[in-house]
Amino acid sequence: MVRRPHQEPVRVAGRGTPRAINRQILLNLVRAWQPVSRADLARHMGSRRGAVSLIVNDLIAEGILFEGATGESPRGRKPKFLYIDSRKRTVIAVDVRPTQTYTMVTSLLTEPIVGVSSFPTQADPVRFVRTLAARLRRLMEDHKELGQCEGIGLVVPGMVDREGASISFAPRLGWRQFPLRDLLAKATGLPVHIENSGRACAIAQAWGVRREAGRSSDFVFLSVSDGLGVGIVVNGEVLRGRHNVAGEFGHVPLAGEGPPCACGATGCWEAYVSNLATLSRYFGRNLSPRKPIPAEIASFSVDDLVARARGGDSKAVSALHSTAHYLGLGLASVVNAVDPERIFISGEIIAAWDLIETTLRQALATRVLAPAASGIEITTIPLPEHPRLRGAAALVTAPLFAVPKVG
Repeated sequence: MVRRPHQEPVRVAGRGTPRAINRQILLNLVRAWQPVSRADLARHMGSRRGAVSLIVNDLIAEGILFEGATGESPRGRKPKFLYIDSRKRTVIAVDVRPTQTYTMVTSLLTEPIVGVSSFPTQADPVRFVRTLAARLRRLMEDHKELGQCEGIGLVVPGMVDREGASISFAPRLGWRQFPLRDLLAKATGLPVHIENSGRACAIAQAWGVRREAGRSSDFVFLSVSDGLGVGIVVNGEVLRGRHNVAGEFGHVPLAGEGPPCACGATGCWEAYVSNLATLSRYFGRNLSPRKPIPAEIASFSVDDLVARARGGDSKAVSALHSTAHYLGLGLASVVNAVDPERIFISGEIIAAWDLIETTLRQALATRVLAPAASGIEITTIPLPEHPRLRGAAALVTAPLFAVPKVG
């Protein structure tokens, strides 16, 4: 279960606390098992059906749940199935990347409603906010029939402050201490939630696991793209740290001296495994994230490289294997530090997973401290599942389902 992305302080328990907790537990059960009957909810919760019905009736009256089809029963009353009421309630998801920004409209359950569109990311953050706000206002105007927008979830390739208000530092964007949340909220009139892209992917995965949530309470998510985002979930909680920068393994050095990283250092894990690093190997060029990419290379993608590798291009195969090797080496540090149950990986390079998995696992095995850890379950998440955008949407919707933290 994912707690709200930016947790409130612990609250003292009162007379209404057990009911509030049961309400959130019930909501999450409906989310995981819908369509589901009151009787099934009572069994899942170990509660009396009458107590469950009281909560359900309140949630229906508030427009949070609705009753759908009637089911079959061998005896007695036929059950009415319950659903989260995401009708006429939407979320706008935004994924900001160094070159392109992507938007999508989802339901409260982060299911896509309006497909992905994109536009070039502007280097100047103030101009970017103006452009983004104008596009989002137009998106809402064009889709009034979808109903009320609950808010905007936005993910960035960089560090976000503890309050989720400002971009502390986004190396590839060149933004520092930029108050993105409040500026965008003022320009759109909607609540805005922002988060680091790697952490958002972890939130999306925890959100999407649904009925399997119990077996994925400790996992790591790697988003390998323009940069390297890492999100870590321990005991069902997203790891944040004191300054909301826990899990920045992408900027842990693999070597003291190495390729330049956008953060200003050299030899960072990101600098060895990003899309730019992979293309640098293929073209035999030292492409720096701090400098403009040559035009003849800018139009060439990792997808193109994978296609050439499958076509027998030995240089393309070699470039992919080198990236896989460094992915495995860096991943060993994460495994040694966190000891997760599972690892999820997404990004353009996983299109070549069948070509690179063995290389990655061999490198991982050379560095993990526990021999059994080299056989850890690794699952790839295809790009069409939009983990970053779904994570952005979950920033808005997860608080609705979070169990209060009391003490």
